[in-house]
Amino acid sequence: MHWIDPDCLPETVGRVDLFLLNAHGEVDGMILVDGTEVHLPPHMGPDIVGALRPGSLVKLRAVRPRGADMLAAVAFEAEDGIRHEDHGPPKHHKEARKHAEPPKGRKVELEGVVRRALHGPKGETRGVLLADGRSGRFPPHAAEEVMPLLRAGTAIVLRGESIATAHGTVVAVREMGAANEKPRPLAEKAHKPKHPKPPKKPYGAH
Repeated sequence: MHWIDPDCLPETVGRVDLFLLNAHGEVDGMILVDGTEVHLPPHMGPDIVGALRPGSLVKLRAVRPRGADMLAAVAFEAEDGIRHEDHGPPKHHKEARKHAEPPKGRKVELEGVVRRALHGPKGETRGVLLADGRSGRFPPHAAEEVMPLLRAGTAIVLRGESIATAHGTVVAVREMGAANEKPRPLAEKAHKPKHPKPPKKPYGAH
């Protein structure tokens, strides 16, 4: 949302509780001390961890997607007064992501208690945050089937590839279930069938 003027958005002030990671292990947001979830684009991850730390005061310019308990921020200001704005991913970031191999995580099975669901920039459900600060990420098409497991206080099991970083641990979830059940594989994304295009009529034909 780098096309949005940050000054036209309301300001939210809070303190950082912990950073959020996407399935690649990149910082793409934070949870504030009051429980607010904040999403920021992953190309701003270096700015986030360079300017903030848990406990830091932060001022955010953000929108609130309809139907989601979270903020999608386009700018943040740290305690030093410097504002960091989303100007879109730089060219080198796009190229690096385009040619980079998916990060190789360690296969794990985690058990924990749900703190809250996690979202993408449009408010789509894309993961779960556990009470101990670890998180699991899954594609939005899998959200509907696991939604009953995402209520706060639910004990769950996650299976997938784990990436541990200096800012937290994230699991790319492949299987998920209640703690007293066998985890089930997440549904594959349905592909729309491609319909062949009708042959072109010769020029002048009716």
